[in-house]
Amino acid sequence: QVQLVESGGGLVQAGGSLRLTCAASGDIFRITDMAWYRQAPGKQRELVAIITSGGSTNYAGSVKGRFTISRDHAKHTVDLQMNSLKPEDTAVYYCAADEIIRRSWGQGTQVTVSS
Repeated sequence: QVQLVESGGGLVQAGGSLRLTCAASGDIFRITDMAWYRQAPGKQRELVAIITSGGSTNYAGSVKGRFTISRDHAKHTVDLQMNSLKPEDTAVYYCAADEIIRRSWGQGTQVTVSS
């Protein structure tokens, strides 16, 4: 059982930056991959970035070059540094943690980018 709590969301102007943090607790030794997803109004939840236990990363094409995912194994956290934000980045951002047989989700944090 893993619990995830996101923080760092808010309102920012286009071109600005935000840093999201996801803190994991519980059976953290079971976690393999960790990821950030987002869901905009009227759209399906989509993968933004993923990082494995070994540090390999993958990004959605829409955020590649602007966002960076990182992981601190000692603190049991994963961050998403978001630069050059665009209005189309507006969404609820969710942290996810993969175990062998299931995925745990955080409650989400709102990111709003104004023009």
